[in-house]
Amino acid sequence: MKELTVKILENAPLAAGVYRMRFALPEKAEGLACGKFVNISVGDGAHLLRRPIAICEYTEDTVTICYQIKGEGTRLMSAKKAGDLLSCALPLGNGFSLEGAERVALIGGGVGVFPMYSVLKEYEGKGKKFFSFIGFRNKGAVCLADGFASLSESAEIVTDDGSFGRKANAVEAFFAGAEKAAPERILACGPLPMLRALKTGLAERGMDVPCYVSLEERMGCGIGACLVCVCKKSGKEENVRVCKDGPVFEIGEVDF
Repeated sequence: MKELTVKILENAPLAAGVYRMRFALPEKAEGLACGKFVNISVGDGAHLLRRPIAICEYTEDTVTICYQIKGEGTRLMSAKKAGDLLSCALPLGNGFSLEGAERVALIGGGVGVFPMYSVLKEYEGKGKKFFSFIGFRNKGAVCLADGFASLSESAEIVTDDGSFGRKANAVEAFFAGAEKAAPERILACGPLPMLRALKTGLAERGMDVPCYVSLEERMGCGIGACLVCVCKKSGKEENVRVCKDGPVFEIGEVDF
């Protein structure tokens, strides 16, 4: 992990209430990987806590993140322009691994679609077959649809209200297409109710497929010191820190 001053190259709307920011790194950052995140300032001394945001895409000298405007901090981020400088700690957390799996199902809901997109970008051209099941609230929230389609063997985009694709959520879409996809690994990120539905559905169907989820939690420091983002290990009287021990966990490893 490094603390760097990064230079914004692009910061523009991607969908309703969602922005994409691409910034340049002043030096090489070791360990960038899909599923990891950055902790980025909002560029305002009144907002001391940085915002944890998943890596969406990266090269040797640039990182792209996508974020939703949820409060004053992210609103301030959305006003930043190309050429502005921000403080950023990266990369943080543990990412996804696809070792030993060729056929992979990606399940993303809301801003959870961006870690799924990072998997597609990292493994592009590396012989993996991806089957993407991506859900949004409505047509106005849909983004990266063309990217998911071009980088996946198949990609289904669904919406809660049916205004784009069919009316369903990402988990419903996955279970409808799971037999055809026949995944050897499942990766997922989204709101906790979505992940709970996935966990329950896998158990009910007896699907014994390795499944890893990226948890979305409020964070303070992003390095495991403040204990804001702790959650319990399943069946054990001990906690894990989402920022340091995660954010990616095996689906049965933690309670959520």
